[in-house]
Amino acid sequence: MKTTYNSRKYVVITIFLVVGFIFIARLFFLQIIDNSYVLSANKNALRFVTNYPARGLIYDRNNKLLVYNEAVYDLMVVPRQVKTFDTTELCNLVGITKEDLIFKLQKAREYSPYAASIFEKQISKENYGYLQEKLYKYNGFYVQSRTLRKYPLSIAGHALGYIGEVGNEVTDSYYKPGDYIGMSGLEKYYEPILRGKKGSKILMVDVFNREKGSFHNGIYDTVAIAGEALHSTLDADIQAYGELLMKNKIGSIVAIEPSSGEILSMVSSPTYDPNLLVGRVRGVNYNLLLKDPSKPLFDRALMAVYPPGSIFKIIQSLIALEEGVITERSAFPCDKSLLGCHNHPNATDLKSAIKMSCNPYFYQVFRRVIQHGLANDRFQDSELGLNLWNDKALSFGLGQRLNVDIPNLKKGRIPDALYYDKIYGHRGWAFSTIYSLSIGQGEMGIIPLQMANIAAIFANRGYYYTPHFVKSIGNNKTINPEFLKKNLTKVSDKYFQVVADAMYEVVNEPGGTASQARIDSIIVCGKTGTAQNPHGEDHSIFIAFAPRVNPKIAIAVYIENAGFGGVWAAPIASLIIEKYLTKRIKRKDLEERMLNAKLSSKH
Repeated sequence: MKTTYNSRKYVVITIFLVVGFIFIARLFFLQIIDNSYVLSANKNALRFVTNYPARGLIYDRNNKLLVYNEAVYDLMVVPRQVKTFDTTELCNLVGITKEDLIFKLQKAREYSPYAASIFEKQISKENYGYLQEKLYKYNGFYVQSRTLRKYPLSIAGHALGYIGEVGNEVTDSYYKPGDYIGMSGLEKYYEPILRGKKGSKILMVDVFNREKGSFHNGIYDTVAIAGEALHSTLDADIQAYGELLMKNKIGSIVAIEPSSGEILSMVSSPTYDPNLLVGRVRGVNYNLLLKDPSKPLFDRALMAVYPPGSIFKIIQSLIALEEGVITERSAFPCDKSLLGCHNHPNATDLKSAIKMSCNPYFYQVFRRVIQHGLANDRFQDSELGLNLWNDKALSFGLGQRLNVDIPNLKKGRIPDALYYDKIYGHRGWAFSTIYSLSIGQGEMGIIPLQMANIAAIFANRGYYYTPHFVKSIGNNKTINPEFLKKNLTKVSDKYFQVVADAMYEVVNEPGGTASQARIDSIIVCGKTGTAQNPHGEDHSIFIAFAPRVNPKIAIAVYIENAGFGGVWAAPIASLIIEKYLTKRIKRKDLEERMLNAKLSSKH
């Protein structure tokens, strides 16, 4: 019995010793090693300041500055430290009402009585000077610097994007209320690179709220690391010229360098000055732009899904050649009982059909692809033929979301058999149901960026590089390896030359539909389109590449409700080509006519 008692005694003593050791170790850690409680106790005499990094700059392909930073100041408040002050004077200094002041203080208290939060954001450097002189009177208030974006050329708003205050949907622990984040365009896609890394510092302040130096000589401070610069693929001159040409028009322009996939220009019209979405007026301006019936915030180049119209005939030609259902010498009469068409001679071969854009010709071409004789049953034959057609069309980067370095890109639509089964039921459709696809109409939808990429594929005679907006990142000039990879189509490259020659004739031979795109000093190859619009006048479309040999630019122009592609889209594309390749415009009369055209009134 005594032995049992002794054993228990030693167990109890051991427990007390262990617990005592834990308490001693914890006290040693808190008092000697960890200073966090010291910092907390001294918080009424210390100021914890976030050092916001300079956001990365954005340049065009020729090192012209597109986006830079300008200093602004946030007025911060620690509610617990606030004492009685002259509310009228502070309201005048900051430019708010007394009701606003009361509301902002209450909001800050609800956030935390002890932690600093933003009282008034984005005070200009001019107003900051007046405020700083008086700030010693206002205990609990101090100023924290940060930067806002500025756009010196006021162009490329959709491509560059804008930044805004983080919302509840942002779960990244890097951000806290009052921080800013990329909301659209390159600012959003490259946010982790552009934002840099925040730093912090602890300052000592006196009873008059004046800074008295760093706490413990700054040993707890961390340095902010600036964001890396983006060297974009955009050409600022071409971008500005494209936006000028598209004034008073609704639509888009996309231009690509075929040999690299670099996007030279992306215009969505109507557009907006990106400086409108900066600073304290951003909220007001955003709501005005959002309510504008012309939808200037809607990026038509990336998000508008249109019927491609007759520009799709060049892809129909390639698929038919690859499948062996036609040759370049195939001839079909212009039978308007099959499909409506403009007046022109019968097409004696494929090139003349493309040059004159004959609708009945491509009705026959598409019928041969779909009714391929792969099955005796016409419904099954149409299903097999359409899926074969769909597979090859997708290889042109259509019906899918291209891996472009920008958010909110639509994928368009290239229908397959399953798509029509859902609409009409299995065996409820055949070629006679879907023949409008033959001329790029019906259920087909393509975004303008994909149209420009089609032009790049023909410029390269069968392949493309993924379109992208950034040439390199930071001083190391890094680039996404995805953008260096060739994407091949499922059509043999031997057929591309035939169609490229036809595109030459579209612009440069008598009877071609794009004679207004002709440039004396540059050989342009292109294809017009006039997409049917059940809600108004047809859409004007043109895609092209130039020069014919060793092309430097591929382009797509889409103008809503403007009529024939050769009348408006083709001349605008040719002016962009001329400006990019020669740096000047000789055809001043054509330029003046395009600049003065007010086609948006047709919408």
